[in-house]
Amino acid sequence: MTTATTNGTTTTTTAIKNPKKTNLLDHNSIKHLLDETVTEIVTSRGYKEDVRMSNVRLLIGAIIIVIALFAQFYNKKFPENRNFLIGCIYVLFNGILQLIVYTKEKNAFLFTYPPAGSAYNSTGLMVSSKLPRFSDMYTLTIASADPKSISAKPTVEFTKSVTKWFAKDGVLVEGLFWKDVESLINDYANEKKRK
Repeated sequence: MTTATTNGTTTTTTAIKNPKKTNLLDHNSIKHLLDETVTEIVTSRGYKEDVRMSNVRLLIGAIIIVIALFAQFYNKKFPENRNFLIGCIYVLFNGILQLIVYTKEKNAFLFTYPPAGSAYNSTGLMVSSKLPRFSDMYTLTIASADPKSISAKPTVEFTKSVTKWFAKDGVLVEGLFWKDVESLINDYANEKKRK
């Protein structure tokens, strides 16, 4: 709410938040909306997003583009430079990207740093989700971003139907979803450390 006074007249305006709406027939858009909302919730709890992995992927993608440009203006034309293209772009760098996704990211859509002031007794979070095709069951998982750390806590997750969080017109009932996600974050924070 914002209050402004001009020439003795007080005007009060209330900021109205637009409801988040999605197509209920498209499971990808439902998952995307829920994942974006989870990101909002986690970052509002003091966890800062760690974008290092995304930056590495962008750097590798930029290298692939530079190699493709080099191949475009290479002295030899397409049939002769085929081995160069296949070796550098498709095999080597795409293999590196797939290795990163398979080993580090898995289904994660959010990596965070530890909350401010807790660098020695906490790790960042790795938040992942699943919404299988033709299913309404959304699984949200919170794990340690560094599972080998002495400060790592056990993984927590919940699986619930998305029908609990959406109205018939596709509007997300944010209060219910926030409550469930914050409860999961609290469960993770209250777990005992691994021994």
